[in-house]
Amino acid sequence: MIPLQRVPAPSRTQTLLQRWTARVQKAGATTEAARAEWQQAKAPKRRLRELLEPMAHGAVRCMYCDDSRGTDIDHFQPLACAPLRAFDWHNHLIACAWCNSNDKRELYPLAEDGSCLLIDPTVDDPADHILLRFTSCLYEGLTAKGKASIEVFGLNRPDLLDGRARAFTTACLVIEGWHQRHLARDPSAEEKARALLESPFVDVVYSLARLDPGIAETVLEERTLPALEAWRSVYGSLSGV
Repeated sequence: MIPLQRVPAPSRTQTLLQRWTARVQKAGATTEAARAEWQQAKAPKRRLRELLEPMAHGAVRCMYCDDSRGTDIDHFQPLACAPLRAFDWHNHLIACAWCNSNDKRELYPLAEDGSCLLIDPTVDDPADHILLRFTSCLYEGLTAKGKASIEVFGLNRPDLLDGRARAFTTACLVIEGWHQRHLARDPSAEEKARALLESPFVDVVYSLARLDPGIAETVLEERTLPALEAWRSVYGSLSGV
């Protein structure tokens, strides 16, 4: 997962969503009412997708796994928990069918104080809660929210581990190639960097940029280290470094 910027919804869209919220309220404000209204809400879904897709990374990647294309509008807080948030702009993310229907589903764990234990990438910086271990490509939970998010979003499922392992190898090679062009003041360096930053599993690139120098020496080849340091100086701000 990577941090994402939620855009403000235009006033027309807000008015439309409020109108549909009123319909849920009038129908009884139940989960069943929310689902029924959501099912037929063609215009709100179209407006939401128009806002969500540009917010997603790369070619509309899932906001949870950053691998597959985001095809589903997900209610971050499920309708089973909050039917009146069915049309709340701040309650929508875009997810792939697997993350939405097979892993997250209607899970919404809460802490003892009632706060949500899931990372919302438009609110939280995932790096505050989860850490990618490059030796295994497993995510490790740093907080209760991180541990719950890894479990609920299925962030350590086998296909994602394989994808991150390949992305790690590719990222190192691309950063090395970018560095050579950067030193030579080759204009194509920027193109190579942008291609990497728009690729699937960009969370690997973000994690590399944040990697502690002492740990970097143990997991990276020696020739990658100066390239990564240069990369951090140019693109680190994109990863919150």
